Amino acid sequence: MTESGEITVLLDAAHKGDRGAMDRVLATLYQELHSMARRQLAGQHGHTLDATALVHEAYLKLIGRGSGAAQFDDRAHFFAYAASAMRSVVVDYARQRLAQKRGGDQHRVTDLPEDIEGGLRLDEDMLGLDTALTRLHAVEPRLTQVVELRYFAGLSELEIAALLQRSERSVRRDWQKARMFLLASLKDPTVA
Repeated sequence: MTESGEITVLLDAAHKGDRGAMDRVLATLYQELHSMARRQLAGQHGHTLDATALVHEAYLKLIGRGSGAAQFDDRAHFFAYAASAMRSVVVDYARQRLAQKRGGDQHRVTDLPEDIEGGLRLDEDMLGLDTALTRLHAVEPRLTQVVELRYFAGLSELEIAALLQRSERSVRRDWQKARMFLLASLKDPTVA
């Protein structure tokens, strides 16, 4: 059985309540999650949030706290949820950092890079992006998923297309639509 097939079987078992199966899924995909976190935090020095801490915090969100544990239908759903969990952790971290600084809410981001080769900035830019993504999700959840997989999971358009079983061209179109929406929202939060 392929790793992808094995993960689907384990996800099905986890969906039926087998906690051990979810633990095996997470152990199997840990390296991929860690790579996602490293790409996301590239260039971040002097922060207490490192790739391992990000994966562990996201893990807690993935397994849920108590009886409301997340359920995953397949590998794509797992990675979409992992990207969303990482987004949540990074945004919470940025909020905590800004709460410790004076005037942290006075800056407004007006740019959205095409990629995050240098990593995401864990500052007010992250909070602006999170607000814009929340607005985008209300309009078009599919576009939000592409942004989360690209920005927060660090996946390429080709990887996203394979994960979502869509063409690379349609993912690229979704990315461009999402980017235009987010840029407009970041420049003028009342527009979007």
